[in-house]
Amino acid sequence: MGVHAQICDSLERAGIVHPFAIQEMTLSVALLGTDMIGQARTGTGKTLAFGIPVLQRSIAPSDPDYDQIPEGKPQALIVAPTRELALQVSSDLELAGRDRGLRVLTIYGGVGYEPQLEALEAGVDIVVGTPGRLLDLANRKALDLSHVHALVLDEADEMLDLGFLPDVERMLRLTPETRQTMLFSATMPAAIVALARTHMRHPMNIRAESSYENATVPATAQFIYLAHDLDKPEIIGRILQAEDADKMIVFTRTKRQAQRVADDLEERGFKASPLHGDMAQVAREKALTKFREDKIKVLVATDVAARGIDVSGVSHVVNYTCPEDDKTYVHRIGRTGRAGASGIAITLVDATDVHRWKMINKALDLPFDEPLETYSTSEHLFHDQGIPPGTKGRIVPPAPQAPRSDRDRSDRGDRGRGERGGRERREGGERNREGGERNRERTRTRTRSGGASTETGSTGPAESQGGTTPEGAERPAGASRNRRRRRRSGGAGRAAGDGQSAQGGTTTDGAAKTQDA
Repeated sequence: MGVHAQICDSLERAGIVHPFAIQEMTLSVALLGTDMIGQARTGTGKTLAFGIPVLQRSIAPSDPDYDQIPEGKPQALIVAPTRELALQVSSDLELAGRDRGLRVLTIYGGVGYEPQLEALEAGVDIVVGTPGRLLDLANRKALDLSHVHALVLDEADEMLDLGFLPDVERMLRLTPETRQTMLFSATMPAAIVALARTHMRHPMNIRAESSYENATVPATAQFIYLAHDLDKPEIIGRILQAEDADKMIVFTRTKRQAQRVADDLEERGFKASPLHGDMAQVAREKALTKFREDKIKVLVATDVAARGIDVSGVSHVVNYTCPEDDKTYVHRIGRTGRAGASGIAITLVDATDVHRWKMINKALDLPFDEPLETYSTSEHLFHDQGIPPGTKGRIVPPAPQAPRSDRDRSDRGDRGRGERGGRERREGGERNREGGERNRERTRTRTRSGGASTETGSTGPAESQGGTTPEGAERPAGASRNRRRRRRSGGAGRAAGDGQSAQGGTTTDGAAKTQDA
């Protein structure tokens, strides 16, 4: 097909010999330097469809004309909507161009500027990056795009959805008008069509397969279940033990949900990791690397990972919640069944999302209008997924919970008692209504002589006696306040009773009875 021998040798070592449909249709056009628009389903080899022409048309250090280009200036620019996709594209370019000796640099946000600035100063041949950081470095004059001969916009419709289109247009104005422009997009919204008309010269439109909107990956078996939210982790745990289960990607709607599900699966004994926007870029790359190297079995991701994850061996994709629309659904399930392999896509629909699923089902012309009500114990779940009978949703026993101490209970009781409990503690003699404890500042001594009980407080006998003193003695101020509080809250009878209890008995003339030590 006219591909350079060095590129063919590199691909052959990786086991890539025969082109996919989109590659076969675009290579002959792109290698000539013609502007083009490519449309194809996800997972059908679009990266090499533009990657091979970019590598072949860039001047390598071994070529005789290499000294004619400005030293260290990028010759090609590839723009991707997400960090994961940019990293994936760079990986494929390095694989195919290993024998060409071209320097590929990946630029994206979420990491420090210094390594990227140093790499640009040292010189690069091909730059792959996300719009925000690329434009930032271009505005700083660190990235010079004035010598770019090829510009690729990958997943242009996703860049439109993420609001990157204005940044992309500003970058296009920084590149030469004589460049070759290749635009790849799964769908062609009006804004993408307008972008192509403005910045491309007589582009050739190549559609490798039938209409994207009405086509899902044919090698992927799809199952739609109506499931309860609390039962979903148990369902996933059982599916992970199915006969043909290998690696699984679970898609969630929110970042918090992704973290919670990943933690739940780890607690059940499965090797799982989250992947969402709140994670640092280093942690995200580490999780993806472990997933590719089979060190973890489950990746729980938000839609940030729906594009750009090209991992072999993904046997299952699970939509933990119903996707927002048909386009999201197709991109998610496209993470399995890639490059001709088979896969299984399972969507767990909540009762509140049935209407949304019906809209997706109608848009994609699928035969799953009524999701089947499914529990982790349902026989059809075991039959559909090939789960051995008797399988449970965990492979390790649940960790035993430490018993709560009496002190923990009393602390929670103290927090919940409020004003009434506080008044009871101030009165100092009544039993705690919830915790069953007495005032800790009081000590109580019982004697057998007469059966009387004596009490002393930490502040002296007078206070602990409920405010009564021998006749003629000066009453402490604190005791007087305590007695007035009793009369307001409990009445005279209650005050008398409290006083009698606190004193261990009083005489009729009000004098304090001699306390028995």
